[in-house]
This record gives sequence, C-alpha cells and structure tokens, in this order.
Amino acid sequence: MTATTAQTAETRAFRTYGRPAWQRILVTREMAVIALLVIVIVVASAGVANFGKPITITYLFLDIAPALLIALPMTLIIVTGEIDLSVASTVGLASVLTGTLHQAGVPFEFAALAAIVAGAVGGALNGFLVTVVGLPSLAVTIGTLALYRGLAVGLLGTTAVTDFPEFWTDLAKSKIGDTAIPAVVIPIALLAVVFAVLLHFTRFGRGIFAIGLNDEAAVFSGVNVDRTKFILFVLSGAVAALAGIYYTLRYGSARGDNATGLELQVIAAVLLGGVSIFGGRGALHGVLAGVILIGVIASALRLANVTSDVINIITGALLVLSVVSTSFLAWLQRMRQRPGGTRTAAPPRGGS
Repeated sequence: MTATTAQTAETRAFRTYGRPAWQRILVTREMAVIALLVIVIVVASAGVANFGKPITITYLFLDIAPALLIALPMTLIIVTGEIDLSVASTVGLASVLTGTLHQAGVPFEFAALAAIVAGAVGGALNGFLVTVVGLPSLAVTIGTLALYRGLAVGLLGTTAVTDFPEFWTDLAKSKIGDTAIPAVVIPIALLAVVFAVLLHFTRFGRGIFAIGLNDEAAVFSGVNVDRTKFILFVLSGAVAALAGIYYTLRYGSARGDNATGLELQVIAAVLLGGVSIFGGRGALHGVLAGVILIGVIASALRLANVTSDVINIITGALLVLSVVSTSFLAWLQRMRQRPGGTRTAAPPRGGS
C-alpha cells in the first residue's frame, strides 16, 4: 500500500469547503451511490419478476449480512491506506472452530466465543506483522489468507459439521415481527452506529483519516499510528469471526471453504461506496449503500436466471470502476479548480 500511496499522492485533493452546506452533503460520491441504489431497486422492481416480493427482501439481507459486518472495520482499515485480504479466510476458520468445538461437546455459546477470540488473535497477527515488523498489509494478509484457509480446511477436511442448536439456527434466520426484515439487521445496525461514531465523531477517527492522508504528518500531530492500525486489524479479525458464526448458523453448516471469495465482494463494496483505495477518504453510509447495491444487483440477476459467473464478472467490473473513478474524479476536481490553485497533499516520505 505504501507504493501505491506514494504514486497517487499527486492525484489527491482535499475537500473544498467553499460550497454551500447542502452541496457538501448531497453532491458527494456517497449520495451518488445511494441514488444509484434507488434507481437499481426501481428498475429491478419494474423489470424483474418477483423482485419486489417480501421474500426477496428477506433473502437479500440474509445473504449480504456477512459482507455488511466485515465492511465496517474494512472501511476504517482502507481509510488508513491499508487493506485486509484475510477476512474471508477468517470467516471460514471461525466457522470451522465453532463447528469442531461444538462437535467435541463444548456448548455452542462458548464455542462461538472461542471463535471470536481466535479471529481477534488472527487480526492481531496481521497487525503485529504490519505495525511491528513493518511489512506491507497487502503481502501480510495475502499470506494469512492462505494460512487461515489452510487451517480451516485442515481441521475439517472435506467434511462438514451440521448439528447446531435449533434455537440459534432459527434465530439467525428469524425476522423482525411480521416484517420481511431479518433480525440480523438489528446487530448490524448497532455495530454500524458504533463504527460510524468511532470514525466520524471521535479523536480516534480523526487519527484514522490523518494516517490515510500522510502517516508521518499524523505522527507529528500526536497520532499513535502503529497502535491505531493494530487496533483496526484486531477489530477486523473479531468482526470477521462474528460473521463466520452467523454464516455457519445461516446455512447450518461449518465447512473449511465457507465464504471463499467474500473478501473481493467486501472490498468492491467499500470502494464503490466512496472509500479511496489510497486512504484518507470515505464514509460509512456510502459503504453500506455499496454493499446493498452489489447485493441488489446480484439478487436481481439471479432472479433473471443469470449465472453466478456473470455476477462475479459484474462484481469485478464494479471493483475496477470504483478504483478508476476515484482517480478520475480527483483529476476532474483539479481541472475545475484551475487556475485558482489546487491544494494537493504533500507526497508522503514514508509509509506503512
């Protein structure tokens, strides 16, 4: 991530506060994603059979719940200019640990707690290698992606654990009263509020943005860069493990290959939601809209009998489009501000 940060520093432009307040709130990348989400929902409701039915809404939120959870800490990590590619493997490892411990006679509640602790330990390993050893997060988490997935498959092989308490499996798929909204939306909403407050309304969050803009300047501003990044990787591991427990209960099966490839969907949604891959910019409401947008597109295409391969191609195209559009919008903003002068960020002299 350091190299990419340095290479793109000249394309980064600070947000201007010369515009009216309503423009700063409504004319943003995040609001554009929300508007696109509304358009896609309207078009899909009108053109795809059965899309507007309550059962579609139920399965839409059940399917995207793991991505919504993982996207919360992933947003904060990418804002710092780092990345965590090991989250899907952590989901699989947490699923296998929960199933294996429960199969060995451990009560489900304790097995789930042990899986969350293991996820936090896995995140701590990522954080240690990035902040103490000084390795790039991209290389570290590619390695732990393979490590955690290998451990998960090694523990269970090709078998699966399917015997879980009916209370928990029913709770994972239950709905809020007579509505079509699954109950899992409630803890996701609570966590989203916690992460939004942490990112946008605390000193810790301001430090996250400062690190993403220039980590050396952040150090001189009093931000403990290493501690902040370490905490974020621990949070990412713990939340990914929580998503793994939900994934296990949702499908009633603990397998080593659970959630394979989920990290690409999460990263695509985070970038689509307006978070800069180079760090220093992003907002959680845009990310949540990005996750739901990808889920709505996938749901509509499945109902239209489009194959999963085509859906993966579209998800990959959205990922590329998100990265390219960030640089394009920054270039467009610089062109609009000439000849009045553009305030560009100083090139970072080091990095993570």
